[in-house]
Amino acid sequence: MELRSTSTRRFCILSGLSGVAGVTMLIVSFAINSGPPPDPGSAELLKFGQQHSASILWGAWLQAVGPVLIVLLAFALVHLAGATQKLSGWMTFFGATVLMMVSLIEITFYIGALNPEPAVMPSISLRLIYSAQHLYFVVAAPSLFLPLGIVLLSSQVLPRVFGYLALFLAASFSVLGIRFMLTMTLPAPVTAFAGVQALWWLAAAITLMVRSNKLPDAAALITS
Repeated sequence: MELRSTSTRRFCILSGLSGVAGVTMLIVSFAINSGPPPDPGSAELLKFGQQHSASILWGAWLQAVGPVLIVLLAFALVHLAGATQKLSGWMTFFGATVLMMVSLIEITFYIGALNPEPAVMPSISLRLIYSAQHLYFVVAAPSLFLPLGIVLLSSQVLPRVFGYLALFLAASFSVLGIRFMLTMTLPAPVTAFAGVQALWWLAAAITLMVRSNKLPDAAALITS
């Protein structure tokens, strides 16, 4: 039992560190890649890409790898909750996959926007980035937070408030996705709201590490 508890504590700490690292990478990526000026013309957009190509590419790398580490934390929470064979656990895996796909699609267009030829490539890529951002609100974030919230509410891995907050985030993203579905470019306050989920992951990761010495094994965490 002691060996199993030690192994679980180590697993919790490593999973939490993965989440912290992932969130940190996302924060840095957005800090160094703030995006082009509002409504740029083709020439202005091309010049912006040439001047900031290094920060855009490194930001793209961070934004690609960071979510992988966050998804690892999500999978760890499902494992610790003993939900790997439950529908809520499967749907969490599905939601994480959708989130990664949307993120990678958006990053692909970041890199594509740096290509100077054809001349319309930067402008087209920017419009596709705006399109991909819709997917985050419509399906990516809700499909992950909804089942994950259910997983957390059915276990003692994290305090129940994290489960309720996950459900709240799922509902909020869904409502915003529907509300601005007819808006081709999401308003800045809406896209900024996406950063709220990073606070949830960071708090969840830190809490998991703090509680690691109180979680004896995955089987004991299941309440239903």
